[in-house]
Amino acid sequence: MAHDHTHVQEFFGVRAADWDTRFPDDGPAYAAAVAEMGLRPGARVLDAGCGTGRALTDLRAAVGPRGTVLGADLTPEMLTAAVRSGRDAAGALLLADVARLPLRPQCLDAVFAAGLIAHLPEPATNLRELARVVRPGGRLALFHPVGRAALAARQGRRITPDDLRAEGMLRPLLAGAGWRLLSYVDEDDRFLALAVREG
Repeated sequence: MAHDHTHVQEFFGVRAADWDTRFPDDGPAYAAAVAEMGLRPGARVLDAGCGTGRALTDLRAAVGPRGTVLGADLTPEMLTAAVRSGRDAAGALLLADVARLPLRPQCLDAVFAAGLIAHLPEPATNLRELARVVRPGGRLALFHPVGRAALAARQGRRITPDDLRAEGMLRPLLAGAGWRLLSYVDEDDRFLALAVREG
């Protein structure tokens, strides 16, 4: 997939209305990934590339009523679907490019990013932008509700050695962007890489 914004918006825009019905069984995987982030009540968290907002309710439950939950996405139709589902009640939605977030430095405790890394135009630079808005010691969760092999099979392709989500590729990519990889899981039913913002 080309990494220009127009293509990404077109790809997701036409799929937004039925996105949740296409993947109805992903809820438990989202909830488990959010739980593994170890968010505390009152924390400030961003769902980067939030799509239809499937993580927002779990993020709100984790940070409680005094916490802050933001969802940012580049595709207006995805945010419209999030509103239609009522998920905007769990967090504020921003039409924003995660490569240039309209947020102050170190204003967040964590970032959750489901399926995002494959759509970043400049992964190293874009992961640095996520690090910019997270305080030292804050967390990043790179998540997908299916693992790399299962996703490749679903898309009719094979995993290649240059897959950004391969641990050997991801660890140095994160390190160069100010993150330290804490844990890495790549199973058929989920992908989850947890990282901490270096001080």
